[in-house]
Amino acid sequence: MIAAAQSQGKSTVPVNFEIINGVATITIDRPEARNSIDREAAIAIDAAIKQIESDSAIRVGIITGAGGNFCAGMDLKAFLRGETVRLPDSGFAGVTQAKRTKPLIAAVEGYALAGGFEIALACDMVVASEEAQFGLTEAKRGLVANAGGLVRLPRQLPIKIATQLVLVGDLHPASLLATHGLINVVTPKGGALDGALELARKIAANGPLAVAVGRQVLNESLEWPADELFDRQNAITAAVFASEDAKEGARAFAEKRAPVWRGV
Repeated sequence: MIAAAQSQGKSTVPVNFEIINGVATITIDRPEARNSIDREAAIAIDAAIKQIESDSAIRVGIITGAGGNFCAGMDLKAFLRGETVRLPDSGFAGVTQAKRTKPLIAAVEGYALAGGFEIALACDMVVASEEAQFGLTEAKRGLVANAGGLVRLPRQLPIKIATQLVLVGDLHPASLLATHGLINVVTPKGGALDGALELARKIAANGPLAVAVGRQVLNESLEWPADELFDRQNAITAAVFASEDAKEGARAFAEKRAPVWRGV
C-alpha cells in the first residue's frame, strides 16, 4: 500500500510516503493551504500509519510537512464543506488516536497550529526548527483542542503553561517549548527533517522488540498505580530478556559487530 502515488510528476493525494532503510516518512503536501488537513489528507495519513504498523521492515515513522510548514490544523474550508477529518478509529488526521506500537517523530518547520500542534503532541518525539511556531489557536475560532491538546498537553507540560496555551491561543516559538521539555531537538531553519532522520536512524538500529516494549511501558505506566509499577513493568519486559534479540545483542557486543535483529 502506497500512501501517495505519482502521476505526471504530481502526487494524486496530498500526502507523500517514503521508506528508506527502515524509516518511513509521511509528508503532508498541501503547501498552498499550510498543510491543513482535509478528508483526503486524513485518509492518506491513516493509510500511511497503518502501513508503518503492519510492515515489519519499518522500524520508525516521521511525519512532516512540505513547503516550509508542518500543519495549520483542520482545513476550515473543508470544514465548511462538511468534510469529516476525524476518522473513527484513528482520530484527527488519521493519527491523533491511532493505535501505534512503533515510534513516530514529528519534524516541524514553520507553523504547527491547532490540529497540527495536536499531531505533534501525538508523536513520541518532536524535532523543530528554531523558527517553528506552535499554537493551540482553537479558542480564537470558538473551538476547543479536543484532538489531543486538552488531554495531552497537561501530561507533557507544566499545567500553568498548558493552561496558557489552551486559553490564550497565542503562538510560541520552539525555543520556549523546548525549555519545558516538549521538543527534543531544536535545529536551524530547514533542518528539522534531517534532525528527525538522525534520531530515527539511531532508533532503527536498535532492537525492535526492545524499542516497542520500552515505548509501551513509557506510555502505559503514566496511568499505573505507584505500588504496581514494577510488577506491571516486569510482566511486560520479561519477554525482552528471554528473546533471541537479547542473546543476539550480547553476542554482537562480544564479537564487536553490528547485531542482526529478528524482532523475536
